[in-house]
Amino acid sequence: MACLQLQKIAISGPTLASMIQRLSSSPGDVDGFIFGHVTQITTLSDDTSSSDNSASQLTATITSFLCSGSPLSFYDALGRVNSPKVPSFNQQNHLLGWFSGRRQSAIRPSMREFSVTNSLSKIPQFKFSIKNSSETLSPCVFILFTTPLTDQLIHTHQYRAYQFNTSNKSFHAKSLDVVNIGPAFRGHYDNFAPNCALPLMNCSAMDEESMYANKEKVSDQKQLDLCAEGFQIERLRRLMGPEATNYTEALEDLYEKMLAKAESLTRLVESSSAKVFELENNNRKLRYKVSRSAGSE
Repeated sequence: MACLQLQKIAISGPTLASMIQRLSSSPGDVDGFIFGHVTQITTLSDDTSSSDNSASQLTATITSFLCSGSPLSFYDALGRVNSPKVPSFNQQNHLLGWFSGRRQSAIRPSMREFSVTNSLSKIPQFKFSIKNSSETLSPCVFILFTTPLTDQLIHTHQYRAYQFNTSNKSFHAKSLDVVNIGPAFRGHYDNFAPNCALPLMNCSAMDEESMYANKEKVSDQKQLDLCAEGFQIERLRRLMGPEATNYTEALEDLYEKMLAKAESLTRLVESSSAKVFELENNNRKLRYKVSRSAGSE
């Protein structure tokens, strides 16, 4: 049976940054598990010559991860997975696969990583169902993190995503879509639901201290609105609606204005620093002249 092919692997920017931070802060190589879900998305085509105007693609979305902090955490030196060491998962977040982070090495899977991925995909209990489809999929996603082979002044990391094909036993490189904001943002949070509800707050029994704190918050909000040119936080709700495509243009325009303000402030600080440096040089010359005149007397 042919293995289902993933068209794209998506991950949020904060999740990817957190994975890189765990690798940076660890004393050595690390590995861990990645969780999420796979969704079958049907897209419509404008090609009237074809009898079937619809096409479907599989997208794996990474929602969370678990880092062990050390290599060989759930497998032995030969790459055989120890099933009891694999953490449990729920129906919403399935075990998509695992990741490995190593320093100063080539960004390609090793023989041990191949064996681990192959062993993980063979365990029947880890199979999960695909959303909007009757098909099932085994944990087949593998993400490799490495650092450059040579030392650099700027600390950088390299990463690449792979799908393990169980039919021909090989890795296939896949594009890793980092989602931050914009039209692609909506697909990840349309079905968002909090894990725990916020507690009810009794607003009728506020004391003077809480009222004073609320006044300070209102004042801070006014100052924030002034810096953002009236771009209130409530307007961000439109990013999750049908008009998000047009609304992101206004947000990008605001971002450009804020960058222009930051650049003008930087130039002002630079000129002020130059003036301070000039004054310090003048004071140094005056002190030198005073000390020489006092010594000659």
